[in-house]
Amino acid sequence: MVQEICKDVLFLARKSEPATPDDLPVAADLLETLKAHADGCVGMAANMIGVAKRIIAFDDEGVYRVLFNPEIVKKSGPYEAEEGCLSLTGTRKTKRWKSIKVKYQDEQFRQRFKTWNGWSAQIIQHEIDHCEGIII
Repeated sequence: MVQEICKDVLFLARKSEPATPDDLPVAADLLETLKAHADGCVGMAANMIGVAKRIIAFDDEGVYRVLFNPEIVKKSGPYEAEEGCLSLTGTRKTKRWKSIKVKYQDEQFRQRFKTWNGWSAQIIQHEIDHCEGIII
């Protein structure tokens, strides 16, 4: 179900809890909400729909993906970016990495590792910041 976008900065600044298989319905809502905002949004974290769990959804070059408990384990190629967010007004400058290796769990909660580059890597970094309570 499409959820309302959370704009409560105090809630967004809280660190999210680890996701469990009980959170699969949250992931479905997150993905549906992201798709409903596809005209102006490429990624979302669960706290953006009011659930403080480590779940992100994003458009990975035309394929929607959901990652549970994502964590960046390797990064290279720092650069400065300017980003906006549905939960916040305006844009902000931030440091990002051109290439990241992410440890995460899939929908069956199997541990996976994958390296992303470029735009997808930037989206993932923004959403992981949300999970950490970092407001960008």
